[in-house]
Amino acid sequence: MKEKLMKMLEEREEEIIQIRRHLHENPELSFEEQQTAQYIIDFYQGKDVDIQTNVGNGYGIIVTIKGAKPGKTIGLRADFDALPIVEETPVPFKSKNEGVMHACGHDGHTAYLLVLADCLIQLKDELSGTLKIIHQHAEEVPPGGAKSIVESGVLDEVDEVYGIHLLPMGPAGLVGYHAGFSFNGRAYMKLVIQGRGGHGSSPHLANDAIVAGAHFVTAVQTVISRRLNPFEIGVITIGSFDGKGTFNVIKDSVELEGDIRYMAMETKETIEKEIKRLVKGLEEEFGVTCELTYTPDYPPLYNNPELTAKVAETLKNANDPHIKEVNEFPALPPSEDFAYYAEKFPACFFYIACSPVGVEKPYFNHHPKFDIDEAALLVAAKAVGQVVCSTQG
Repeated sequence: MKEKLMKMLEEREEEIIQIRRHLHENPELSFEEQQTAQYIIDFYQGKDVDIQTNVGNGYGIIVTIKGAKPGKTIGLRADFDALPIVEETPVPFKSKNEGVMHACGHDGHTAYLLVLADCLIQLKDELSGTLKIIHQHAEEVPPGGAKSIVESGVLDEVDEVYGIHLLPMGPAGLVGYHAGFSFNGRAYMKLVIQGRGGHGSSPHLANDAIVAGAHFVTAVQTVISRRLNPFEIGVITIGSFDGKGTFNVIKDSVELEGDIRYMAMETKETIEKEIKRLVKGLEEEFGVTCELTYTPDYPPLYNNPELTAKVAETLKNANDPHIKEVNEFPALPPSEDFAYYAEKFPACFFYIACSPVGVEKPYFNHHPKFDIDEAALLVAAKAVGQVVCSTQG
């Protein structure tokens, strides 16, 4: 079965590329992916599978492939939403939707999985167990699509879940893996500080919200430097400080927004507790009132060590000309809502290198000039195909 599958994928490489280019030209934002979802549904029409649509809190799609023999139930996930970015790449299949771009590789994720799934459908008489093909919406915007799909119960019988991400961290042919905590968890913070406005010449008659806000921006960094164990990983970024006013007017109120990252749930609890403590102290110290919104988003992504070791061994021993190198990658600072699958099921989320040929410093995911070497798409299909074959028997 493995030899047949690899040959089928090689023969359909150009189809994978063309699907990716179609999706790249027609990106849709999270929770708005109606046309993309319909494209995926149409791809499976007439095939011997069960299709569930509108799964979860959006356009999620679950395709069930039932093998002829008993075996495990394996989940394979690819996301299909895009980002609110104006594309700056010179490719001929540039986004047709101004201000929306597949700048994270989800077009490639969907393209490889569609063709891999179709090949596996054709081989279902040789397949042991069941495959759940998870085409997931809204990875980019919390609460995301993964959590709602998991909570819907449609995957309850799954034994293991696998996913990949295209990353420009090396040439096509390189596959990366990392066991244990592999992606940061994330939380969102908004702080509205209400003071008392006044004339710039008479600060004693006012209560300056900007001064209080500026103090908070500095003080909140001590949560990382003075409240976390030096071996813990945490980041607090204040990305927005809305305090614009008039030069001679003391600002009445300001609004701050922040991004919080952590690699362990204990760290998450510490950061949240300390931020709330600082906000209370701000009210006391500056005589302001504060309204804090603190929303945990995605949890840290945990790769099951046993499953990850098996994936690494499988790919290292694949003897495949397209999978040229398999290396351990470091833990990565971004967040991924695949973490919700990994919370409930043994899971492995690994990485397909995709740096464009001849580019010394490729643009990373979420950049308006992000691009991939499309040779990585076949690598993704074959790598996940190899993992599927390793679950047989």
